[in-house]
Amino acid sequence: MGAAKSKKASGTKEAQHKGQQVLDPTHNKTKQMDLELQQTKSQAEKDLKLCTFPGSHSNQGSDDFYPIETLKTEDLHQNFTQLLLLQKSCPRGWKTLEKKSCHQYVAEEKGHLIEIQDLFHPSPDMQEEPQLVILEGAAGIGKSTLARQVRRAWEEGQLYRDRFQHVFYLSCRELAQCKQLSLAELITKDQAVPVAPIRKILSQPKKLLFILDGIDEPAWVLEEQNTELCLHWSQPQPVHRLLGSLLGKSILPGASLLLTAGTTDLQKFIPSLRQPRWVEVLGFSESGWKEYFNKYFSKKRKAMEALRLIDLNPMLSTLCLVPWVSWLVCTCLKQQIEKGRDLSLTSQTTTALCLKYLSQTLPDHALGTHLRGLCSLAAEGICKRRTLFSERDLWEQGLSNDVIALFLKMGVLQKQPSSLSYSFAHLCLQEFFAAMSCILGNNEEKCGDMEIYRIVETLIEVYGRQDLFEAPTICFLFGLLSKQGVNKMEKIFTTHLSLNTLWEILDKARALPQHQHLYSLGLFHCLYEIPKEELLTQVIHNLQKEKACDPTDMTHPVFQTNVKHLVVQTDLELMVVTFCIKYCHHVKRLQLNGGEQHGQTLTVPRMVLSRWIPITDTSWKILFSTLEFTENLEELDLSGNPMSCFALCRLCRTLRCPGCHLKTLWLVNCGLTSSHCTDLASVLRASTSLAELDLQLNDLGDHGVRLLCEGIRNPDCKLRILRLDQAPLSDQVMMELMALEAENPQLLISSTWKPHVMDPTKSMDGEEMDNNPNSFKWQRLQAGDKALEPLGTEDNFWGPIGPVATEVVDRERNLYRVQFPVSGSYHCPNTGLHFVVTRAVTIKIGFCSWSQHLDKTPLQHSHMVAGPLFDIKAEQGAVTAVYLPHFVDLQEGQVDVSWFHVAHFQEHGMVLETPARVEQHYAVMENPSFSPVGVLMRKIPGFGRFIRITSITLIYYHFNLKDVTFHLYLVPNDCTIRKAIDDEEMKFQFVRINKPPPLDSLYIGSRYILSASKKLEIIPKELELCYRSPGKSQLFSEIYVGHMASGIKLQIKDKKHMNLIWEALLKPGDLRPVLPMIPAAHKESPTSLHFLDQHRKQLVARVTSVDPVLDNLHGAVLSEEEYEAVRAEATNQDKMRKLFSLSRSWTKACKDQVYRALKDTHPHLIMELLGKSSGISVES
Repeated sequence: MGAAKSKKASGTKEAQHKGQQVLDPTHNKTKQMDLELQQTKSQAEKDLKLCTFPGSHSNQGSDDFYPIETLKTEDLHQNFTQLLLLQKSCPRGWKTLEKKSCHQYVAEEKGHLIEIQDLFHPSPDMQEEPQLVILEGAAGIGKSTLARQVRRAWEEGQLYRDRFQHVFYLSCRELAQCKQLSLAELITKDQAVPVAPIRKILSQPKKLLFILDGIDEPAWVLEEQNTELCLHWSQPQPVHRLLGSLLGKSILPGASLLLTAGTTDLQKFIPSLRQPRWVEVLGFSESGWKEYFNKYFSKKRKAMEALRLIDLNPMLSTLCLVPWVSWLVCTCLKQQIEKGRDLSLTSQTTTALCLKYLSQTLPDHALGTHLRGLCSLAAEGICKRRTLFSERDLWEQGLSNDVIALFLKMGVLQKQPSSLSYSFAHLCLQEFFAAMSCILGNNEEKCGDMEIYRIVETLIEVYGRQDLFEAPTICFLFGLLSKQGVNKMEKIFTTHLSLNTLWEILDKARALPQHQHLYSLGLFHCLYEIPKEELLTQVIHNLQKEKACDPTDMTHPVFQTNVKHLVVQTDLELMVVTFCIKYCHHVKRLQLNGGEQHGQTLTVPRMVLSRWIPITDTSWKILFSTLEFTENLEELDLSGNPMSCFALCRLCRTLRCPGCHLKTLWLVNCGLTSSHCTDLASVLRASTSLAELDLQLNDLGDHGVRLLCEGIRNPDCKLRILRLDQAPLSDQVMMELMALEAENPQLLISSTWKPHVMDPTKSMDGEEMDNNPNSFKWQRLQAGDKALEPLGTEDNFWGPIGPVATEVVDRERNLYRVQFPVSGSYHCPNTGLHFVVTRAVTIKIGFCSWSQHLDKTPLQHSHMVAGPLFDIKAEQGAVTAVYLPHFVDLQEGQVDVSWFHVAHFQEHGMVLETPARVEQHYAVMENPSFSPVGVLMRKIPGFGRFIRITSITLIYYHFNLKDVTFHLYLVPNDCTIRKAIDDEEMKFQFVRINKPPPLDSLYIGSRYILSASKKLEIIPKELELCYRSPGKSQLFSEIYVGHMASGIKLQIKDKKHMNLIWEALLKPGDLRPVLPMIPAAHKESPTSLHFLDQHRKQLVARVTSVDPVLDNLHGAVLSEEEYEAVRAEATNQDKMRKLFSLSRSWTKACKDQVYRALKDTHPHLIMELLGKSSGISVES
C-alpha cells in the first residue's frame, strides 16, 4: 500500500482510454445531449428499480431468482424494503454519550424514527422545512440505496412532487474523477435529467434537490467559492469548490440537498457545513431483512428454506439487519442452490461470511496471482480514497481483459454504466480485499511486521486515529489474523501465510484506544470478528492489563464508581456489545436505558447502554442469550423498559442457567403484572446467586405477590432483599409478607417509592417509621420542624429526572442546600455549578467572599480571581466531579489553561490544586474534596489588561409612576456578585429587570461609556469593568428618568474605540410593582374574595412544583396526615385539587400562608395572576 494522500480530488485517468469522451454540455449541441440522455434513460431506470440492495442482478439464467431491479409497481412500499431511519439533533461523532470520559459525558438528545417521506418535512419543534438533510450510517447500511430510492420515487410521482420540480442524483465517487465542472455540467452528470433549458431549471432554485451520494468517500475538502466572485453557471471550476459553494449556499442558496455519508466528522471535509437535519440509517428491521429474502428469491419455497436456515443461526440472523450482509448471505445461498448443494451457512461473523462467499465464488482453477492483484487494487483504492478504477488501473495490477471479464462474471467487480470505470460489487467488499492485501503484503520476504506496521500507519492517515476502529478494513483484519482466517486464506491463495499478532502491531503504531475510548462501538465490532474465544479473552485481558496502571481508567481500583455509556441503536450493536462484555471481567453491572440509579451505593464499574428506538422481543432474546454465560456480571438493571411475557420468560431462562451469576436485578417500572410472577417465582426457587430483586412500580397485585412468596419459601432461595409496591396490596397480603419476614430473619421486604398508608407515622409492624436516609420525609424531618424555604425555580438544578429545587438554609448567611434524589449529572444555569454524583446525596452550598480569604495570603498579588468562591459540603465519595464556573474567555486563544488553579481554603491554610480539565466557563475537579473552593488564574506581568472575560449587565429600578430611577452595573459573570448586588438593591426596594448580557467578551480593566436615546441624567457616565469581591460595594451608574411615558434605549460603548458592546430597550411595560407579601385587598377587606379563591382554576392548572409548597405548609397549615394525603396524589394537578379540598377549614391567616408559599416557589406565576386581578389592588 502506498501512503495515503490527503489531497483534493485528482483528475480522472479515464480520458486516456480509447473511445472515452468527456461530457461538456456547455459546448455540445442540444441535439447531441438529448441523444445521450435518451440512451442512458433506460439504463438509469433499470439501476433505480433496484429497490432493496444491489446484488440480485446476476441470475439471468435461473428460474429460481427474480431480478428485483425489474420489479414495477405503483406502490412505493411494495418494491422497496423499508429501512429504519432515526432523526437526531446531531450525528454520533459530535454529542454522543461516548464523548469525553465516563463521568463527563454529554447526553445525546433522543431521536425518533421517521419514514422516507418525512425527510424534508418540518419537525414538530420546527415549522420550517429543512434545506439540508444528511443520511449517515455505517458502511453497507443502505444509504446509497435509500438515496437512489428517493430519486426514483420522485420520478414516479410518489415522493416530494409538490416540493421539487427537478431532483438530481450525483455519485461523488464519479464526480471525484473530474478536475473541473460547471454548474450546468454538474446537473447533466445525472444522466436521467429531464430535457429542459438550463436557464429554466435554474430559474427556481427552491424547486431543486441535489442528492450527493457518498460525500465523504473522495479525498477532498469541499471549500466554498469566494462569495465575492460570482461565476456564471457555464463557467467551469474545481469540482470540490463547486460542491463546497453549493453546500455553503453561495450558489443556488434556495436549493435543497440530500447527502449520504459514513459515521465520520463531516466538518473535516465540509468546513461550511451549516445546520442540517441528521438522519441515521439503521438498516433493516427484523421483518425488513426477511422481506428482502422473500424478494431476492422469487420462488417462495426457496425463500422459506433460506429463512429457516438463517433463523437457526441467531448471530447470523442479527448480522442480516445490515443490508449488505443480507445481500452477501443471499448470494452465498444462491450459489449453493445453483450448484445443487444443500443449504448450509454456519458463519457468525462478517469476515467468515466474506471468506465463505469468496471460496464459493472462485472457479475450480487457481486464481492466486490475479486475486493478489485484485487485493492490491482494493488496498490502493482505500489508501487513496478511490472506489472507481479505470482499465489502466486494473492492467497495472496484472489483470488482463480476460481476467477482468471473469471477475465481472463472478460478481466481484462491476462496470459502471455511466462511464468506462470499474468498481467492486460493494465498498465493504473492497475493504475486505484490502484487508487480505495487508496480510498478503506482510507475508512477503524481507518485510515481516514492518510491512503491516506501515500499513497500519497508512490506515491511521486515511481514517484518523480516533476513527480507526470504525474502518471496515481494520475490522476485517481482526477476523483474518486468526488461525482459522489464515487457514482459509491459505486454501484460497494456495500459499503459506504466517500468523502475525495484530494487537502488538497496533500497539507499536500507537493505534490502541486511550482509556476514554476503551469501550467504543467500533472496537467492540472489531473484537466481535475474532472467531476464537481463547484469542478474544487474551486480547481483552492484555488491553485491560495495559490500562490497569492508568488511574483514570475504569479498571483501576481508585476509579470504582466509573460509568461507561454507550448508545446502541440496533440489535446488531446490542449483540456485539453484550458479546464483548462477557470478556470484560471487571464490568460487574449492566444497565439498559438507565437514567435513574437504584440502590444505595455504586461500588463496581457499570456500563449503561442507551437506546432510543423501541426494544423488541428479538432485542431481549439477543441480550439474554448473550448473557447466559457472562459469569462476571453481578448486577443487571432493566428498569423503565416495558417487558412482554416472552421477554421476561427469556430473562428467567437466563437467570436459571448455571453460567449466570447475577446477584442483583432491578425491574422497576417494567409493566409487570401477576402473569409475570410465575416465571419470577421459578427463578427464586432455582437461582443460587440472586440476592436482591426490585419490582417496584409494577402492578403485581395480591396474586402475583403470593406467587413470589411461594418461591421465596423454597429452601434453595437465596433472596435477601425484595422491594415491592406495598400500598396497593390488601391488608391480608401485608400480614403474609410480615409473616414471611418473621420466618426468614435474613429477608428484608421494603418499599422505597411509596410507603404503605395504614398509619403514616408507623411502619408495617406497628413501630415508629424507620429512619431511611433515602426517605423524602426523613430528610425533611432531619432538617427540623421548620420547613426550608425553596430558593426559586430559576435556581433549580437540572438532572436526570428533571428540576431539583435549591432550598434556603440561611438567607442572611447565604447558605443553601440541594438534595439530589438519584445518581447522575446536575447543572444549575443560574450559579453555573455542575455536579456529577454516584448516588442520592445532599449537598450544602455557601456563597463566600474572596476578600475574607484571599486577602490573608500573598496570592492576592500573584493571582487574579477568575470565578465565584463556594463553600461546598458533601458526603465523601458521593461526588465524582464538580464543574466550578469561571468567567475568563478561552476562545480568543490568548489564555494558557495552565495558568488556572483551584484554591482550597482549609483549616491549616490554603492549597492550590491543578484542575483535571479547564473548559470554556468551567474548571473541572474530579473526585474532589471540599472546603471553600474557587478558580484563580496566575497573573502574567504586562498581560493583565489583555484578559477577556464574560460579563453581565444588571439593571434595577425603583417603581414610582412619577419618579423612575435606574441603577446599571457592568460586572464579571459571577453569581456571588450578582447575588450580593440583588440583596443590596432589595434593601432599597429596587427590582432587577432581566436584559441580555454583552454579546462579546470584554477586557478586564477597560472603561466604558453609558448613553441613552433621550436626554437623561446619568451619573457617572463612565464605568470600569473590574472585579470587586461580593463583600465590597460594586460600581454602578444611576439613571434618573422621572416620568417614563415611552421606551428608552441604553447603550454601552468602549471608551477607547467607541465600539458598541451592549444595548437594551427599557419599556414602561418592564416596570411592575414590587410583589407584595399579601395582596392589599386581603388585608383591608375581609369580605373580598381571597387571591386563592379567585385564581383557584389557574393555580390548579399551572403550579408545577407542589412538594416545596407542601413543605412550607407542613405543621403550620397542614397536619401530617393531610400532608401525606396531598403528596400521595399522582399528578401536580391532582395534588392541587386535593390541597384546595382542605381549604374549607382554613382561616384567612392560613390562606395568607398558602399565598406566601406559592409566591416563594412560583413568583412569576403569582405576579402574572396579580396583574390580571380585577378585584384586587396591589400595594406598591
